Parts: sequence; structure tokens; C-alpha cells
Amino acid sequence: MTTHTSATPTTGTTWTAAFRSAVISPHESIDLFEIRSFTAQTLRQVIRLDGGGTALRLHLSNRYGRQPLHIGGAHLARRTTGSTIDPTTDTPLTVDGAHDFTIPAGADVTTDPLHQTVTAGDEWALTLWLPDDTGPATYSAVPLRTGYTVPGNALTAPTLDGAEDLQELATRHYISGADVLAPTGTPVTVAFGDSWFEGAGTTHDTDNRFPDLLNNRLRAAGHPGWTVNTGISANRLLTDEIGEHALARLQRDALDIPGATHVLIHFGLNDLGIPGQEAYPDPAPIPTAADLITGLTTLADRIHAAGLTAITTTVGPYKDTVYEGYSTPEGVAVAREVNAWIRGADSPFDAYADFAAAVADPADPDRIHDDYDSGDGLHVNDAGAQALADTVDLAILKN
Repeated sequence: MTTHTSATPTTGTTWTAAFRSAVISPHESIDLFEIRSFTAQTLRQVIRLDGGGTALRLHLSNRYGRQPLHIGGAHLARRTTGSTIDPTTDTPLTVDGAHDFTIPAGADVTTDPLHQTVTAGDEWALTLWLPDDTGPATYSAVPLRTGYTVPGNALTAPTLDGAEDLQELATRHYISGADVLAPTGTPVTVAFGDSWFEGAGTTHDTDNRFPDLLNNRLRAAGHPGWTVNTGISANRLLTDEIGEHALARLQRDALDIPGATHVLIHFGLNDLGIPGQEAYPDPAPIPTAADLITGLTTLADRIHAAGLTAITTTVGPYKDTVYEGYSTPEGVAVAREVNAWIRGADSPFDAYADFAAAVADPADPDRIHDDYDSGDGLHVNDAGAQALADTVDLAILKN
């Protein structure tokens, strides 16, 4: 990985992203994930902070809701195990001082801050009481964190485990992030990409996604910053669904994130694979290498224009994936061409991490090595995510 850029942090503290969860619309035409709505239910979901500070605030999203979202109450507490919280830490959250509030359709809100010290790795449970029909919920597709819902108002329940009609959720709803008051100039890297960042293929509820493992390396090295994750599984560089395409969501999901200093990207797989998967068994047109290079160059230019460091990764190997129609000889050839450009002198990025080389089968570099394959030939397992994290030069992630 190559490296450039440096700056001196200033004094004081500022609101800095310490957790992110990129959200998508429940109204898309490609239907890969379960769509949920809630009526007279309590929803408890877990987040794990990537960084710490002296105060904490949460971002709640009704961005893709088509009706106002009434939240009858919100509580935050430290999570112990499962859906169980430490009741001594259970604290009501407010928005503009109100315990009962409504998020308009298409809008996001930020909670009033809790002034207490929090640290990286802290696990928090956000509990929401949703008394009215929410309609299809704005959500994150593959958070790899079990959520919980029960009928009725269980806002202050110490646990939902064993409750009648308890449901476990694989998707996350309405949470888009958390910020902390951290020293001004803390370097924050936004992992902006697809399932290789969101974590599909790694073990549920274990925090073995690539950004988590990169954060482990940063902490072990005494690095002053951290990485937040805005990956969306099945997201594309050039085409909407799943989620808005990268060029459309870059501002919101990377450049506008408070404290962001670096943007690390992984895109291209789904641009090459989803058209054939959706059309299978018929062929479908895919982007050319020039199309992807133009899109990646635009990303780099916009990241630089915002004053941030732009880092890319090579497109991961995916030949022989089990998803019919996804892997084609034409698509694999385009990925090779794009990766050659990323590794070459013409790339506009400040650095790159060679994901493809890190997890490829040496005997067939277009496919994932068996030791790193989650089992579907498209996503890496925990060991593969560690191999990806190990490719990143930590020096480039400092200001």
C-alpha cells in the first residue's frame, strides 16, 4: 500500500463519528432482504462504538419512510448479552428535549447528547417504543448484529430474552450512526463500499468484519483514530439498488460524516455481477473497464475536493461464485483490467490496499482461496476479513 499526506491536529474537541450504519430503502425493486414494519412493538438493537469520547449522541433515520415515524420513547443502555441490558445504565434519549417525538417522512434526527465518557468497543442497546404503524422501515441490510422486537411497550425491560412472541431480526432499523465528542483532528477513516465492508460472509455477532479487524490493528498500534463502516451489501458504483449508487451517496455516507479525514473504498463487484444475476439465464450488459475507471476517478476527485485522503482497494476475486449469472468471463476480465489500473501510475488515489492479491487462490487468482472463502465464492470469511485488514498500511490513516 502506498502512502501520502500529513497534517497537525488542533486542540479542543468536536463531534466525531464513532459508529455508522448505512441505510437503504424498503421500496426498491431488487428484493434481497426482508422488509419490516412495526406496530405497537418495542425494538431493541445493538451498536458497538468504533471510537470513544466524552459525550454521545445518536442519529435516527426515517430517510426512506413514506409516512412520519412516531417514536413513543427511546432508551439507551449498555448491553450485556443477547437482548439484556445493564439497568443501572438505562437512560432516556430525547430529541430537542422531547421523550416522545416524530421523525418526518424522508428525514433524519439527532438525539440530544448524553454527557458521559464512552470508549471504543462499548456495546450499547438502543430500545425504541413504536406505538403506531411505521410502514416499511428504513433499514441496514447486513449489520451482522441480532436485533430484537416484542409486542407492546417494553422500553425499560432489563431483557427481552424469553419474552412471548420475541422475534430476532437480521436487519437493523432506523439507526444510521453515533457520534462522540473526541479530540479535534482525530483521524477517522470511512470504509465506504459494498458487502466486503458491511461484512457479509463473516460470523454473525462477533465483530469480524473488515473494518472491525482494521480497528483492532489500529488500537493495537496505538493509533489515535478509527474506522467507521458505511458498507452496503450489493451496492454498486454506477447503478442504484441495492442502496443509492456510490456516486449518489458519497456526500452523505462519506464526505459529510463528522470528523472524516480518509475515505477507503471497495466497489465494482456488483456492477459486474448483478446484471447477469438478475437476468440469468440470459446474458446482460455490464460496465466496461473504462466505465468503472471513470466512476472511480470521479470518486477520488470528489474526495480530494473535500480535503480528504482517497484510498481504494482492488476489486476482490469472485470467479466461480455460487450465485448463478454473477460471474462471467467478461466481468472477470474487466475486474482484472480495473485492478491493473489501480495498481498503476495513472490511478488518482493516494494509496491502495490490494484486496484481490490478499485473498486470491494463487493457482487461480480470479477466485477466492478456499481458506478465505465464506462458502459462496463471493464473500470472505473471518480469516479472509483479517487478511484484508492486514493489507492496509496504518501510516496512511494518520493525518
